[in-house]
Amino acid sequence: MYLVKQPQTDSEIEQYYDLRWRMLREPWQQPRGSERDEHEDEAIHVIAIDNKNRVIGAARLHQTDEVSAQIRYMAVEDDRQNQGIGKALLLYLEKQAIARGVHVINLNAREKYLGFYIKQGYVITDPGHVLYGEIRHQQMQKQLK
Repeated sequence: MYLVKQPQTDSEIEQYYDLRWRMLREPWQQPRGSERDEHEDEAIHVIAIDNKNRVIGAARLHQTDEVSAQIRYMAVEDDRQNQGIGKALLLYLEKQAIARGVHVINLNAREKYLGFYIKQGYVITDPGHVLYGEIRHQQMQKQLK
């Protein structure tokens, strides 16, 4: 079991950023702090927590203009993948986006996870960047209803 919500306590916020760093930056020897950017204060942050209040999934949405937003820093603990957590995080952020008048969500997906995003209704729009000289990405987009 898990619960999807916005982080509220200091512990949840600390675990949220720690998960982002451990999953998305540490394996490539990136320093702590590289899991954050200039949009943190304006973004919507979401976590999945287990029944022991451990953060097991994280993602973030920030609005890029009146009708568009971007999802970044999506991560789910390795041993909790393929359990619906990523899908639940996306659905939560998509609902938040719709409530704010967003019509389009963009993201840059690591090639390893393209199938996951395609199953959630995202389509590849352009080739993406190569992070740290080895992690290929594709730009993806979803039109919201």
